[in-house]
Amino acid sequence: MREEILLPLALCVLAGTNLAAQSKGAQLGRIPSAAEMKQRDITVLPDGSGLPDGGGTAADGEAVYRDRCASCHGQNGEGKTDGPQLIGGVGTLASENPVKTVGSYWPFATSVWDYIHRAMPHGQPGSLSADQTYAVTAFLLYRNGIIRPEDAMTKQTLPKVHMPNRDGFVPDARPDLGKHAPTSQPQK
Repeated sequence: MREEILLPLALCVLAGTNLAAQSKGAQLGRIPSAAEMKQRDITVLPDGSGLPDGGGTAADGEAVYRDRCASCHGQNGEGKTDGPQLIGGVGTLASENPVKTVGSYWPFATSVWDYIHRAMPHGQPGSLSADQTYAVTAFLLYRNGIIRPEDAMTKQTLPKVHMPNRDGFVPDARPDLGKHAPTSQPQK
């Protein structure tokens, strides 16, 4: 009878010790600053809604790319161990070896801008200004043959860029997203 009482009591003490240890938390990360929250607190849609003021050309973006992107993605966007290929790959998506790049895969130029602005460069996400982000986006679009080198990318011009794979995505029929929302699955 004594063992019947001690075992549940020992389990309760063990569980209580475990809960106390968990209450301290993992102590990972930090609270973002107000400036960091403001920089990331945007929603950019395919039609350009949410894009900030600013702009840049491929020529502006070449220097930013060289200084902030090439170490991971290669001098010519060919990709490296630390970062995927960004240039080329058009026409490869239905092949046995698809190459998903800015030029071959992404459906909207605005989502390229949004991704670069939020997540790049690796190790310093969100550190590029709006102008730097427009410039790098313009540089990548130019290098993929999508825009001319003199085309300035702004919140007005970026949504008008027709990406090569824009029509390669199928509509998402879920009612909560709307019948024309793109999915991340390319058509074959």
